Amino acid sequence: MSYQGKFRVWRGDDSGGALEDFTVEVNEGEVVLDIIHRLQATQAPDLAVRWNCKAGKCGSCSAEINGRPRLMCMTRMSVFEESETITVTPMRTFPIIRDLVTDVSFNYTKAREVPSFAPPKDLAPGEYRMQQVDVERSQEFRKCIECFLCQNTCHVVRDHEENKEAFSGPRFLMRVAELEMHPLDTADRVDQAQDEHGLGYCNITKCCSEVCPEHIHITDNALIPMKERVADRKYDPVVWLGNKLFRRS
Repeated sequence: MSYQGKFRVWRGDDSGGALEDFTVEVNEGEVVLDIIHRLQATQAPDLAVRWNCKAGKCGSCSAEINGRPRLMCMTRMSVFEESETITVTPMRTFPIIRDLVTDVSFNYTKAREVPSFAPPKDLAPGEYRMQQVDVERSQEFRKCIECFLCQNTCHVVRDHEENKEAFSGPRFLMRVAELEMHPLDTADRVDQAQDEHGLGYCNITKCCSEVCPEHIHITDNALIPMKERVADRKYDPVVWLGNKLFRRS
């Protein structure tokens, strides 16, 4: 079963562009990325699109479909009405390179600003021991495929370009939380999360969790616990005194 689907695809580069209308064949069981490939093959061979695995695991084909940040390879055409016009645009938060491809180097800059795992100095590789509950706690965060949809939808950077220097975004605050919750990590990441990565900018709207294709509870399980640790350290006098006396070494 097939039909002629109506699409509006953004075409252009960093100097400007516009939405263009196309009619493309849609077959049963296809996803949006299939349609974009058919559009390239039949009508727009110069259309730029980033993709790799087409299995929802590489995070490359992030875009906005009808205004919602999604992976094109995981968005089935069956969720739309045949008469519906489907709009495909690049991620709005990041600079346009061309067509559906954006410059996501902001995220790699922020990744380099997060200090790596710091185990105890007297503990050799192979001697690490953790409780299963601690493994499971951070394993959720390890599911991240770095599609950067959470970064794209976060209004702190999406709507306020001036915040990008001071705010790392949910993906990398989640990385800080993962390391802070690791029982063998000796680095003190609470002040770092607040002072260097801008945790205080986050107002927990949960938009990052809503668009995550891996269904990671970024806000509930990473950002809120980190905010609680910051609040305890700064405002709880007992915790403040304990941290002064028994700070991690």
